[in-house]
Amino acid sequence: MRLCSIASGSSGNCIYVGSDTTHLLVDDGVSFRRTEEGLKNLGLKVTDLDGILITHEHSDHVKGLEILCKKYDVPIYATEGTIMCLRKNAVLAQKDDDLFRVVRADERFSIKDCVVNPIRISHDAAEPVAYRIGYGKKKVAVCTDIGYYNDYIVENLKGLNALVLEANHDVRMLQAGPYPYYLKQRILGKRGHLSNENAGRLLSSVLHDELQQIVLGHLSKENNLPELAYEAVRMEIELSECKYRADDFQIAVAKRDVPSEIISIN
Repeated sequence: MRLCSIASGSSGNCIYVGSDTTHLLVDDGVSFRRTEEGLKNLGLKVTDLDGILITHEHSDHVKGLEILCKKYDVPIYATEGTIMCLRKNAVLAQKDDDLFRVVRADERFSIKDCVVNPIRISHDAAEPVAYRIGYGKKKVAVCTDIGYYNDYIVENLKGLNALVLEANHDVRMLQAGPYPYYLKQRILGKRGHLSNENAGRLLSSVLHDELQQIVLGHLSKENNLPELAYEAVRMEIELSECKYRADDFQIAVAKRDVPSEIISIN
């Protein structure tokens, strides 16, 4: 099983997850050219894709769909609420209904040899979800755009071999920054984004011996720095009551403009 962040950040998100025979994207919020280049880096073409799993309808997660769907008919998996929003796009509105596959939180489904479990999340979108994807005994998850986490989220992120988790903002940078008050409140609210510290606290609840790779993603360009996210998450793990230390795990920060290293889950 392989995982690669083609792009991750407040300006665009696109994550590849796949096996030898099944190739999926979680979101497509970057240009068609960048999607093509990211797949090429993996030895793949757009025509190799078996589906695109959409978390929600915000532009930094879907803006690449319009051009991609003009050229190719790749199945789009999303909740009913998200699909209704996507269909407002003139290009996507013209696509056949069977191109869109409705998913529901907590209802598992298969795409070839991969099993996908949508996870209900809190964000200011129509019907957002995160995704847990399994291949055999290997499991990964992509969980971003969550305003807060609870026991349900923790349970769904346990037992993973790799996790892409949001570390969106440094609270002090956000509070002192130029954003208007309403936007700061939205980001800090329960339907906003996960801070560096909360990402570290969530991670501390799901660490286990078989977790091979942690990728911190969806960093804000204006309200975070890769070094801040990395150190804050490590500090929260160190201060937690879990039996693990930060050095026990591979922790990387996904880049906004270039693909991450290809992660192979053994």
